[in-house]
Amino acid sequence: MKKVGLLLGLLFGVSSFAQVARPSVYIEPQHGFETYLAAAISKKKLPVDVVTDPGKSTYVLKSAPVAIKQESTGEKITRCVFASCAGIEDKGNVSVQLIETASTKMVWAYSVEKQRGNKNEQSMAEAVAKHFKEFLNKK
Repeated sequence: MKKVGLLLGLLFGVSSFAQVARPSVYIEPQHGFETYLAAAISKKKLPVDVVTDPGKSTYVLKSAPVAIKQESTGEKITRCVFASCAGIEDKGNVSVQLIETASTKMVWAYSVEKQRGNKNEQSMAEAVAKHFKEFLNKK
């Protein structure tokens, strides 16, 4: 009976250690895009903890400013008349870098461009989170 209790104690101890060992990520502020990134990380169930103190993080996720290219109404009409109406929505792009805080080494980077009208930032953040999760799962 003591062996079973010891085994259960070890199992619970290992599982609680595994929870402590999750990497933590600090998302650098970038004009509100960090909120979209945090929400996407949560939505995609990434195996990381988002922290608000960069000194307590395993990684820092830095993003370049989000660039949104909006086409004017005239450009949209001209493209529809002379070409096709496909792809006339606004475009947005952003690049991110994941920096390991202990070594300041860049361990992952990703760039995304989306055509989604006014949903660019959410869509781009979800794409970043998806590929970030793939990176974490390969480690």
